[in-house]
Parts: sequence; structure tokens; C-alpha cells
Amino acid sequence: MTKVQSYLFYEVLRAVVIIVGGLALMALLAQGLSRTDLILENRQSALTYFYIVMLGAPQIIALLTPLALFVAAVWSLNRIHKDSEIVVAQAAGMTRWQIASPIMRLAAVCVLAHLAVNLWVQPMAQRAMRETVAEARADLAAALIRPGQFTTNGDRLTFYAREQVAGELRGVLISDMTDPEYPTDILARSAALVQVEGRPTLLLRNAMSMQLDDNQQLSVLEFEQYPFDLSDYMKEDAELALKASDKYLFELFFVDRSNYFELKDADALLAEAHTRLTAPLLNIVMALLAIVAVLGGDFSRKGYSRRIATASGAAIIVLIFQLVFQSAAADDPGLNVLLWLLPICVTAGLSYVYFGRGRHIGHIERPPLHAMRGPKGASI
Repeated sequence: MTKVQSYLFYEVLRAVVIIVGGLALMALLAQGLSRTDLILENRQSALTYFYIVMLGAPQIIALLTPLALFVAAVWSLNRIHKDSEIVVAQAAGMTRWQIASPIMRLAAVCVLAHLAVNLWVQPMAQRAMRETVAEARADLAAALIRPGQFTTNGDRLTFYAREQVAGELRGVLISDMTDPEYPTDILARSAALVQVEGRPTLLLRNAMSMQLDDNQQLSVLEFEQYPFDLSDYMKEDAELALKASDKYLFELFFVDRSNYFELKDADALLAEAHTRLTAPLLNIVMALLAIVAVLGGDFSRKGYSRRIATASGAAIIVLIFQLVFQSAAADDPGLNVLLWLLPICVTAGLSYVYFGRGRHIGHIERPPLHAMRGPKGASI
């Protein structure tokens, strides 16, 4: 690339990074607010919370990249064009393609990065996030032990601790309803959560167990130490349910026919697969829209607000149609072809407008030599 092209490339790249970063932070903040239950209800650490929030970043960045590229390209080209730098480049003999090539090269880089995120980074991050959230919600000790509150684990177990001091629970009450006919209530002066042969266990000290026997007589047993096994009350998920956004491309195309839920959602998974492949092409569409908006007409120091507004509306319409086609393809697999036709047709049309029909628009033509002479052959 020439110095002018390199300058334009890095100007737009800088703007893309700033816009994607800003929008991604706002989206992550909004997503983070919906994950506060991990701390409030499941008592997870702030590190776990931020780790889960950051795992959602690849999907958000992929969604925002085409729009950010459009905004950055429009902003940079508009500023440069108003400063007459584009006019100087045209006067120096640069063609329309040479002026637009830095934006198109950046769009190509965005396409490859977007595709890599869609095919590998996003599924990997989404799976890690899903597994971390599942582990946090299945943490019985964190969910059950809340000093000063009665907590339950379904209908089988009710737990209460008066306070927690230096990791030790004091004033413990446990109601075990595993056998509804013979419920067991346990009172303990103190307790501590330990691991016994890899199984979570509540070690009760100075405990007393009360249970009704067959004669409906109260049976009371006292213990100096009583290990209460919690593993039977852990939430066990036979298999982590993965959503479409968590699956890799081959899993979207080739669903497990023996899995009822995957077979039922086969059309939606296929639409997700085609969307993963076609969404990166929107970067080319957004780059061409920005180029046509700013460079596709005559030079004006007053700006190009009307053309930019038209291009912005067109960009929003393209994004809406892409979402509509994806939703429609989830019900009718034959409509997946629309996900390919949309970016290809729009790209072809914009390329014709800028590089074909519009090749003379905005071009500064020098008047013929005889028109530059005044009366009596004097030069003007």
C-alpha cells in the first residue's frame, strides 16, 4: 500500500477498534447485570462472575463488527474527504479502487476475523460459559449455606445456620425429608464443611438427631460428631444441554439423529450454521455502503449528511433482513439460500454503483485547452 492508503487503512482500523471496544463494553455491562444472580443467589466469587461475563465477549464482538466497520469507515472517510485529502489523491492520479482499497482490505481482515470467531472462538467460549454457570448453580454448599436464612434443596432438605464465624457454622438445624414417612431433624451446636473421600460432608459437632419411629415415638440420639453426607443432594445433570450458539459448525450441519431434541431443532441448527458462514460477508457490505455514501458523489465542503443518512438506513435494513431471513430459515430450510443471496447481491449492486456506473461521479475533469484562453488568445 502507498502512504496515502496506509494512512487511510490505519485511520479506519483505529476507529473500528475504538467503536467495537466501546460497544462491547456496554453490551458486556448489560449482560453482566443479568448474571448478578450468580453472586446473590449462588454466592460465587467476583472472579467467577467476571470470567463468565468475559466469555460472552466473542459473540458480542462478532455481532458488532459489521456495524462498527460501517460507522468507522463513514466517520474516517467523511473527515478525510472534507479536508480535501481525497480530492488531492484523485488529482494525483489515484483511481477509485486505489482510494477504496484500504477500506476493502480492512473489510477482508474483518471477514476472516469474524469467520474465525463464528467457527471456533464463539462455540468454545459459549461452552465454557455454559459449563461454568452450570457448575456454579450446582454448587450445593454455596447455595445451601446462608447464615441467618432457611434454605431448601427441593423438597428433601431444609437447612438453617444462625451464623458463620471463621468458616465454622453455629446453631445448625437440618430437616431431612428423604423419607417422608420418617423425617429426620438434626440440631447441632456447630458444623464445618469438609471433604470425606472426595464427597462434600457437613461435620456436625455436639449434634442431636430426632426421628419418629414405627410407633410414632420420638427417638433422640446425641453425637459428639456426626458426618452428614451432602452428595446425595447434589444437583446432577446427566448431560449439559448445549444451545445452537454453543455448537461447532460440524455439529450444526450433522445433528445427532438419535437425540430427540437435536432432531426436533435440526432446521434451526441448520439456519444457525448458514448464518455463521454468511454473517462475516456483511463486513464487505458495510464497507461498500460507507464508500458509496462518502465517495460515491460530488465533493462538498458542507458534508454528505443526506447520503450518509441514506446509507445508514440501508445498513440497518440489511441487518434487519439478515435477522428476518435467519428466523424464516429456522422454519423452512429452503430459505437458507436467502442468507447467501443477501450479502452477495447487495455487494454486487454497490460495486456496480461505485466502480461501474459511478466511475465518473466526483471526478475532477480539467477543461480543454481552448477553453482556458480568453479574448485575443490571452491565457486565463
